Amino acid sequence: MSHHDCSGCGLCLLVCPVWRHSHDVRLTPKGRARAIQHGAKREDLAASVAGCTLCGACEPACPEELPLVDMVLELRGGHAVQHVAGKRGSSGKNLLAAGPALHADPERCGRTLALLQGFELFEDDGADIVAALEAGTRITAERMESFLAPLRGARHIVVGDGLLLRALRRWLPQASISSLGEALLPWVGAKLRSGDFYVIASHAFNQEQARLIGRYDALRESSGCEMNLDLQRIAMPAAGQAPWILQGRRVERIVVEDLAERAAFDFAGKPVLHLAELA
Repeated sequence: MSHHDCSGCGLCLLVCPVWRHSHDVRLTPKGRARAIQHGAKREDLAASVAGCTLCGACEPACPEELPLVDMVLELRGGHAVQHVAGKRGSSGKNLLAAGPALHADPERCGRTLALLQGFELFEDDGADIVAALEAGTRITAERMESFLAPLRGARHIVVGDGLLLRALRRWLPQASISSLGEALLPWVGAKLRSGDFYVIASHAFNQEQARLIGRYDALRESSGCEMNLDLQRIAMPAAGQAPWILQGRRVERIVVEDLAERAAFDFAGKPVLHLAELA
């Protein structure tokens, strides 16, 4: 599918954090699609493409089901998530691919592993892989192989970074892969309470919003907590929107799935916990 499949309905604007901040349609999925339909080239869209947060909120809102995040990645680097030849492995392990933020915090990473019983830490934090995905630059075949080889054949992989989650689902299509938030949902349900504001990792959740929304709604109803879901039940990213997300809410604790989003809530004057820290 391509930008020419965009009908121009504008539903993506309703959930786009860049639109909320700028009110400039040129910086939105609709704006990029319309520009390409009228002859714009990649260089004409450089500012629009660079400004995208890759939160994925636009994808579940799109009635044409366009792969809008992939389209941005393709515009950034000439390709979406690059292709990797399929190979088989046989490690049989359960692995936590924590991602750069969680991997760099040994205490919280250790707490997370303790909750994911039977899992081992995948030692490669993949920081350069995530950076290359964000920038749309190619990853060498040698680096790709060194990163993926230990993951092949794993029984189950839990991934802490949303963009890495998207990529691993393409690179390891036969693997059982889930986000950290999804993996810990059964445990989190007993720890949340009324007065908590639970910040769903938007990129991970929005990739599979239709499958996950029922589970998160059940968690919200059973615990009495609030979440960063809009009226369309799409997860809004904390970056740049945290004050708006919390506006008018009575919050005692803020709980984040993505450790990288803790800093966005420093202004709130409330305890900000990673989900593995819940007591």
